[in-house]
Parts: sequence; structure tokens; C-alpha cells
Amino acid sequence: MSKFRFEDLEIWKIAIEILDMCMEISEILEQAHLYRFAEQLRAAGLSISNNIAEGSGSNYDKEFYKFLNYSRRSAFEVANIILYLIHRQMINIDWKTKMVDKLDILCRKITNFQKSLKK
Repeated sequence: MSKFRFEDLEIWKIAIEILDMCMEISEILEQAHLYRFAEQLRAAGLSISNNIAEGSGSNYDKEFYKFLNYSRRSAFEVANIILYLIHRQMINIDWKTKMVDKLDILCRKITNFQKSLKK
């Protein structure tokens, strides 16, 4: 059975876990009629794993590095949305703890993975 290169990457697997959490929070937000927040959170969450996948398809480490940077930036976007939702008391603190911890781990792993690539 064939596989894409990114499927074996730990950073992609963590990104998918984060996307799952983004989707769950988005469902809660939509129930509260906060559609714009839900859509932005889904898009930013999807962008994390999409950029890892897209970058892994490159033949050049320099290009993959660039896409990993986009992925990290999307992770920061998700963190910002989560922190704002907490600030406005739109989601509970348990979500913040889970998300911020997972995002922090992912960003560190992406940075470490970038260091392994040839620039």
C-alpha cells in the first residue's frame, strides 16, 4: 500500500490531532452562532497539516523548510484564536490547556525538524 511521505511524519500526526480539536471547538462555536470564529479556526487548523503535507512533496529541503514555516505560523494563528476565545469566555479553560500545550509541542517539533533539513 502506498503512502505519502508526510503520513509518517510525527509533526503531521500532531497537526491532525490539533485539526481534530479545532473541528470540535468549531462545532461548539457554531452552536453559539459564532460562525466566523468557527470558520477561521477550521481554516487555520487545516493550514497547519496542509502546509506540512504540501512541503513534504517538494524535492528541495529549502522549499520544505519554507512550508514548515507557514505551518508554524498557522499554529500561532490557532493559538491566537483560542486565547481570544478564552478571553471572551466563549470556550472553557480545559480547551485552552489542551490546545496551547499541543500547539507548543508541535511548534517546537517543527523547529527541530527544520534544523534537520539542508538550507
